[in-house]
Amino acid sequence: MIAIDTWLLFVAACVALAITPGPNLVYLVARTVSQGRRAGMVSLAGTTTGFVGHVLAAAFGLAALLAAVPVAYDAIRYAGAAYLAWLAWTTWRDARPLPGAAPTRPIGGGELYRAGLATSLLNPKVALFQLALFPQFVDPTRGDVLVQSLLLGATQITVVAGFDSLCVLAAAGIRRRMSGATRWAVWSKRLLAGVFGALAVRLVLDEHR
Repeated sequence: MIAIDTWLLFVAACVALAITPGPNLVYLVARTVSQGRRAGMVSLAGTTTGFVGHVLAAAFGLAALLAAVPVAYDAIRYAGAAYLAWLAWTTWRDARPLPGAAPTRPIGGGELYRAGLATSLLNPKVALFQLALFPQFVDPTRGDVLVQSLLLGATQITVVAGFDSLCVLAAAGIRRRMSGATRWAVWSKRLLAGVFGALAVRLVLDEHR
């Protein structure tokens, strides 16, 4: 079993990482500001599920494939960039600046969840980060390495999901205060489209180290 002092150090590291804005957090805040608390929370369920996938991949050693095979890393990276670019285009297209324009298509929970899941899963850098992080806190002399890795993963998921939830609630508060502003619906969607586009460019330019 993991020593308590090691676990507490890991918790501190998770908190420090959680408060550092990453692609998932930026996406969740932009989605919430654009479409409200429900959209943010459903998207959070998707990004958290994707994060669980990365944690399990690291725990079972699957993330090592991305580190060892550059082609696999690049395939996931470019697929993620293409998906985010598509989201950027469709979101920007749905922003309607004219008062008489037809209402935008409502986005269902399933679509929000899948978008959050894909945004999280299609970022191979997260998988490599997990692979680099876990070994620093796992001690083979203290029991099963897989069990220790899963415990660390559960801890990290709890910390990150908890902090992301607070950010979604804060972003929802901002949206409520701004909802009466002229053209808010248009520009909030354009902000979301810009976030998608920026994340796509970031993935394309991100090198495999």
